[in-house]
Amino acid sequence: MFITFEGIDGCGKTTQVKLLKSYFETKGFEVISVREPGSTKISEQIRSILLNSKNTDIGLESEALLFSSARAQIVKEVIIPSLNDKKIVICDRFIDSTLAYQGYGRGMDLKKLDVISSFAIKDNYPEYTFFIDISIEESKKRLNNASLDRMESAGNDFFTRVRNGFIELTKVNPNRIHLIDGKLSVRMIHSRIINIINRK
Repeated sequence: MFITFEGIDGCGKTTQVKLLKSYFETKGFEVISVREPGSTKISEQIRSILLNSKNTDIGLESEALLFSSARAQIVKEVIIPSLNDKKIVICDRFIDSTLAYQGYGRGMDLKKLDVISSFAIKDNYPEYTFFIDISIEESKKRLNNASLDRMESAGNDFFTRVRNGFIELTKVNPNRIHLIDGKLSVRMIHSRIINIINRK
């Protein structure tokens, strides 16, 4: 089983990844959790480039290709081998982030991004994607003026477009992407995720 989590910063993805991993492990499953970009030596190096707040001159095409390159490495090194070994893989961000951030957020061509993303993941699409939705105001409140990386400091207008992009992707992919209200309690969100998986 391959599961991904999406949403703007501060939505609680990382917490839900940990809770779901623990849930499956108590059921006797072997679970691998990864983050994007990162989780391999090469992908972590790419992450440091992409999120460095000093790298303000990265072009849009370079940004999209670097995210896809990091993803391709995770798919090759971790995701495909783990799925072949019958493990559950849970990923903090995946292809929908590229469509939401670089597509809707940066205004890049969605069809081209889709082709690049499909090439990078070798058509290994997740079975479940959980989009945890919070407002831009709630995101800023939760980040609480923390030291922001290059992506996090992109501004309210950018993140409004990104959030709207995630909502649109949910409408386009209703069988795969499930919208969860991020204002709910951590336990309630976890419970809804478990119910969706068990229902299917």
